[in-house]
Amino acid sequence: MALIDLFARKPATPAAVAAEPESRTWPEIGETWKPEGLPDAERYYNQAHAVVLVASTGQDAYGTAYYLVACLGCHFLSTRTKHQTVYIRYALRQAAEAANDHAGTCRALPRELPARPDEDTARNLLRSWVTATPRRGLHRDIDLELHLADFDSGRLELQRTNEWIQTELEALATEQSDLLSARTDEHTGTVRFRILPQSH
Repeated sequence: MALIDLFARKPATPAAVAAEPESRTWPEIGETWKPEGLPDAERYYNQAHAVVLVASTGQDAYGTAYYLVACLGCHFLSTRTKHQTVYIRYALRQAAEAANDHAGTCRALPRELPARPDEDTARNLLRSWVTATPRRGLHRDIDLELHLADFDSGRLELQRTNEWIQTELEALATEQSDLLSARTDEHTGTVRFRILPQSH
C-alpha cells in the first residue's frame, strides 16, 4: 500500500435515516361524543385538552331542566351544588360554572370514553343500584321515594334515556313488588317510585 493511500479521501458512509417516531394513538377526547340519554349543553377543555362535559339529565314534571358535569380526562363527576345547608341539582348556569372551574385546574390527559353497555348489562346495573339501596333503616310505615335523579351519578356508565330507566323501574316494581312500588301521580301524571321497607 502506498503512503498516499493512507490519506486518500474515502466516501463518507451515509448516516442512517432516523426512523419516523411512532405516532401515539390518543383516545377520543370527547369532542363529538354524545352518550345516549345525556344531550350535551356545553363543553370545556381542561389544561390537557380533555373535554369537560355539561350534559342534561332531563327535567322535572314542571319543566325545570337539570345537568351534570363530567370530566373526560379525570373521573370528576358532579350532579349537585351546595346551596346554604342543602345540595341541589345543577341548573345550566351552575353546571357551566362548575365545569369552567374544573377545566381551569384539571391537567388530566384525555382518557378512553366509557363504552355503552349492552341491554342486559345496563338492566342488571340499574337493578343492582336499586337493590343496594339500604332498607333496614326504614320504618315499616315509611317508604323511601326513589327519583330518576337518584341515578344521575351513574348516567355516563349507564348511557340510557330517562324513558328507558322508567320502563325498567316499572318492570322491576312488577317483578319485585316487595322491593319497589310504582304509582302514577294524579297531579303531574309522572310515575313515582318508592323503595319499600324490608319485611321482618
